[in-house]
Amino acid sequence: MPEQLDDVWFTRDLPVLRAIARLVDGSEHGGNPYLGQVVPASGLPKPQVAAAARALVSAGYVEALTNYAGEIVRFTGISAEARRLAGLWPTPQGEWERLVEQLTARASNAPTDVERARWRALAEAATSLGPDDGALLMSALIGGYVPRAR
Repeated sequence: MPEQLDDVWFTRDLPVLRAIARLVDGSEHGGNPYLGQVVPASGLPKPQVAAAARALVSAGYVEALTNYAGEIVRFTGISAEARRLAGLWPTPQGEWERLVEQLTARASNAPTDVERARWRALAEAATSLGPDDGALLMSALIGGYVPRAR
């Protein structure tokens, strides 16, 4: 079996994607940052940022302008999936975790025993539902889908 290459998603591509997303989403650079602005924002050396940028463009996560030599010069946009991966938009899993955290906190901080018991029961029900079904529910809520009554 051929030797697999090292994973570069977490060490190179994701930090660059997050830097691009912050700069594209921000108004400081008109939403179209240059590669030279992404380098310090990512904390990585320019050759790694350039390699990550090429990978992100080929995967469809970011849109970029190139010069005549085909080198990436400026970023002009990011995809919806890139916004989710960078944390700009919610993910069903993340929103489910936030909901369970909020229910647990409310159960702990409720002013009366009756309210505490109600919040605790809801938190326990949500926890017992599990992260997979919880993420499906949050996916429907984030997407605006409300099931019909039968």
